[in-house]
Amino acid sequence: MMDSSPHKLYHVHGYDSRQCLEDYFSDKPDMVFGDDTLKFIIENLREIFAVGHINGDILIDLSPGSFIHHLYSACEFFKNIIVLKANNRCIMELKRWVDERTGAFYWGHTSTLLQEKEENSEQFEDKEGKVRSAIQHIVKCDPEKENMTDPLVLPPVDCVISTGLLDVMSKDHDDYIRYLRKFSRLLKPGGHLILIGSLDATFLIVGKDKFHIFTYDEDFVRKALVGEGFIIDYFNVKERTAVSDLIDYKAFISIAAHKEK
Repeated sequence: MMDSSPHKLYHVHGYDSRQCLEDYFSDKPDMVFGDDTLKFIIENLREIFAVGHINGDILIDLSPGSFIHHLYSACEFFKNIIVLKANNRCIMELKRWVDERTGAFYWGHTSTLLQEKEENSEQFEDKEGKVRSAIQHIVKCDPEKENMTDPLVLPPVDCVISTGLLDVMSKDHDDYIRYLRKFSRLLKPGGHLILIGSLDATFLIVGKDKFHIFTYDEDFVRKALVGEGFIIDYFNVKERTAVSDLIDYKAFISIAAHKEK
């Protein structure tokens, strides 16, 4: 099928995962997205998991790029995390960090952000180490296949977490629903879906390339989840504060929902 998007598509064309980390997740002085891509994600996921009802054996992470800080809280409730990636460069970058190889991206600034929120920071555990231990498999996937991990067949899992992947893959409303339905099929009855996304965005720049982002609002994503049989348990919106021409979102959203049995 011919791509009608004027910009590149993440899962089709791929992007420089290291450049993405430097521009949107680093501790560089000129990295202006910290309140949204770092603090918002860490604090919201900590709040979502703190309730205690999202837990189980296996969690699947379906996110673009090679970031890991969205898994800090998850690894306290899931010992086994399977990471699915559509991009080979993202797999290589993530494996470099998991294996603690020379040149791996530095995430110390994000674990410090989480430590500040812990009640007993003196006994703060090595969150990066726990995430490394929890990541059991990093698997290449093809979101266009009916079974995204074909020929590997994954068992239904307790939780799927996805940070921005639906946004960068979906070309329109129908695409979003189609991918959301595939995510839903990965879950057990009663399983939980956690989504982080951006509202009213149209593009993302990584290096010299401009990538497509599907434009949607709060009402659309609520209706999409309900239409696919989810009950929304948590919904939070953070208005944008960052000043940058790299990406044009208006707000970040954090959602937790469970699949009706």
